Amino acid sequence: MRLIRLQNISRFYQMGAETVHALRGVSLEIERGEYVAIMGPSGSGKSTLMNLVGCLDTPTSGSYELNGVNVSDMDDNHLAEIRNREIGFVFQTFNLLPRSNALHNVELPLIYSGTPVEQRRKYALEALAQVGLVGRAHHKPNELSGGERQRVAVARALVTKPSLILADEPTGNLDSKNGDEIMALFDALSQKGNTIVVVTHEEDIAKHARRIIRIRDGQIASDERFSGNFDQHKFSVAAAR
Repeated sequence: MRLIRLQNISRFYQMGAETVHALRGVSLEIERGEYVAIMGPSGSGKSTLMNLVGCLDTPTSGSYELNGVNVSDMDDNHLAEIRNREIGFVFQTFNLLPRSNALHNVELPLIYSGTPVEQRRKYALEALAQVGLVGRAHHKPNELSGGERQRVAVARALVTKPSLILADEPTGNLDSKNGDEIMALFDALSQKGNTIVVVTHEEDIAKHARRIIRIRDGQIASDERFSGNFDQHKFSVAAAR
């Protein structure tokens, strides 16, 4: 069942007298439950594509349907509603509130959507349980390791039960051990049926996905699909528990 459909998407930016063509006629579909990596060198357009898929930006031309809804021409308020309801974000820099504990950080999307206190507390604890951090619920970010902070960010992404988890360089600020554990966590979430799109420049990270889309000069250069358990998966799901 299709979750994402981009049709002939272009994105231009005006930089003084110069027009920057970030994306040029990109068409792409992603099915519900897919685990996709988007790769490309700096300036390739992969970050622009991520911003469009994440409803953080709108295309200059073309159409984008997310979960059956055309979001291409929505204003900022409607895009914010779509982001809160449909997309869970995981960023390289964690983006946690430093003075709030893990539980409150995970609750934030539910606070924005007006979820009652008892219900959002329940959902936040369930999300923390999914990433193995219930015991750290009342710790603030500075009391957590880098890997634990990113797990809190993943729990926050999961708490609204979104259609899509969108991760931007999710291991970029982590050492190799914590990075491996985060990718094992994504592997586990993928096996549970979550739709995951990871934007990365690292081959080792991309190889966890079942599909790798490479962007170059604002266009799709290649789109490879893999099936089954293949050798690139070095880390077991057990490492995520």
